[in-house]
Amino acid sequence: MITVRYTRNLFLRGMCIIYLFAFLSFYLQIPGLYGNNGLLPVRTQLEFKGNSNLWQKLYRKPTLLWFAPHIGLNYEYMLDIIALCGIVISFLGFISQQFCNSLVFVILWSLYYSLHQIGQVFVLYQWDTFLLESGFLCVLIAPLITSTEKTNHPSDTITFWTLRWLLFRFMFSNGSVKLISWCPIWWNLNALSHHFETQCLPGSLAWYAHHLPTWYLRLNTALSIVFELIVPFLYFFPNKKVRIITFYLQMYIQIHIIATGNWGFRDFLIICLSLGLLDDQFFYKKKSKNENSVFYNFLSILICICVYSGIIYGIIIFYKIRLLKNWTIHTEIGFTQKDFDHFLPNAVIISFLIGLISLGFTVADAITHSILSTKFTIKKIITFISTLFSTFAVCFIFVMSLVPFSTLHPSLNSTIPAQIKQTYSKIDHLHVINGYGLFQRMTGVNGRPEIIIEGSNSIDGPWKEYEFIYKPGNVNNSLPFVAPHSPRLDWQMWFAALETYHKNPWIMSLAYRLLTGQKEVLALLNDIEKPFSNNPPKYIRGSLYHYHFAPWTKTSNDQSWWRREKVGEYFPIFSCDHPPLLEYLKKLNIFQDEESIELTNQSLKNILDSIRLITRKIEPSLVLWSMFTAGCAIIITRSNIHSRSR
Repeated sequence: MITVRYTRNLFLRGMCIIYLFAFLSFYLQIPGLYGNNGLLPVRTQLEFKGNSNLWQKLYRKPTLLWFAPHIGLNYEYMLDIIALCGIVISFLGFISQQFCNSLVFVILWSLYYSLHQIGQVFVLYQWDTFLLESGFLCVLIAPLITSTEKTNHPSDTITFWTLRWLLFRFMFSNGSVKLISWCPIWWNLNALSHHFETQCLPGSLAWYAHHLPTWYLRLNTALSIVFELIVPFLYFFPNKKVRIITFYLQMYIQIHIIATGNWGFRDFLIICLSLGLLDDQFFYKKKSKNENSVFYNFLSILICICVYSGIIYGIIIFYKIRLLKNWTIHTEIGFTQKDFDHFLPNAVIISFLIGLISLGFTVADAITHSILSTKFTIKKIITFISTLFSTFAVCFIFVMSLVPFSTLHPSLNSTIPAQIKQTYSKIDHLHVINGYGLFQRMTGVNGRPEIIIEGSNSIDGPWKEYEFIYKPGNVNNSLPFVAPHSPRLDWQMWFAALETYHKNPWIMSLAYRLLTGQKEVLALLNDIEKPFSNNPPKYIRGSLYHYHFAPWTKTSNDQSWWRREKVGEYFPIFSCDHPPLLEYLKKLNIFQDEESIELTNQSLKNILDSIRLITRKIEPSLVLWSMFTAGCAIIITRSNIHSRSR
């Protein structure tokens, strides 16, 4: 029987690290985003008319924030409590395996779901729902009670299998939407020639990656599609060596993405889920009797060579790859949109069957071992029952996942029974099973759109720019390394630049908070280059610019990373007493004359204020990496003490 106990424990501690990053990043942004003086105050999501009781409120919007009045706090401080609880619990799970049980992951999921419920536009990212689904799987994968017992339970392999299915759906969906959207940039393989420049927040090496040779970027665009569309099918391949190579390929891709882009905890979460491709023998190097045989090793290596040789041959054929006389590589898609439209629904159906067969063998193996492994005892009965429960839970997840997965192609919608769709609709709001598909179309091909906000004390100028911490603004500012921190305002500014300000009402709240000099919101911006350090401006406006990376051939005296040109107005000039602006913000319920919930727990409030005071002066990504380093130091210290005690 394949053992995954050590790998499972490693995954669970990795998930605690991801949760730690997510909660800590969220906590550091609460005052500016959701505080009473923030961009989208949390109270606007929790002010229901009528005298609803607690259970009615929880039914309408399930979040732990409803308990704020019961402990004498307002909603903003309750957000702090939820985030800090998530930070503490996830940190404990990171440094100690004893805290990696089902109850702990139920709490972590509930805490993050509570934050997600009120996050509004700043949590409408697929990596947030991706974390919720992964966190829900942790509840099934983690043991009910943490023990020092080193035996392997048959149910572990069943629940651990869900990681492969989730990772497959995420990767395959992301690859599919790029081609099914018929975006010409993806179809002519020029996507990576624009991606590094136009992604949400370019990373430290994005400028260098952008200037790599065009033929090399085209080749890597083709390979990225193959890694997302074809390689994921190998997650379920019976040969262990094939799966290990897919694991290394996944690591290779994610490390490059982390180095060139700032996508928060998303890529770290993918790395964590990739552990589902391995088992304990990958770490222990303990081989079975079959694996010790020369014939088995030879056959395994031969199968591995054949599989990847077939993939390489397919890449060469379907992408018309050939070596040119100037030692560059020509790459071109060798199939039509009609061909792909025919391929996709068949590929989805095949993936259903492959997943079903893989799950079937996993379940059969686990149930067989739960029956035959030991003598007939009470423990054996409990093991058998837990295996059956895990089988039922995983089969339910697998069946429900077919609903969002089938949306990849319109022809598949009719293949899902109505009863399954109805059941899925009842749990959809929990985000435990989601559909995926990031960035279907390449944006910013003619220039990366950026919103530049300017303030002035005179309507005739001069106008001074507000600088954000992470997003492009000043063309001389170097590209930052932010991950795993998730700077949600900077991210949302990228999305807002793709549309008008009418479709992004929170922009008006940002403009007003800058006009009133709200310190909580200003803390989300660059506090070094303050254009109005003493008093806020009388007027504010938004302009739309197109940004391009500075050329590789720039002179040594040129310190700029970007070139930009002004496109036009994004939002008109506003003043603090501008009637249309004030009226619009009143409709959004941004203003509040008095506190809706009385603060009675003064001692707890003072503790929360002290914690906030300590963290607000440190750069967020530094806080995250400091916590991670502290956790690693504790683990190493405990390990050394434990080894000496022996």
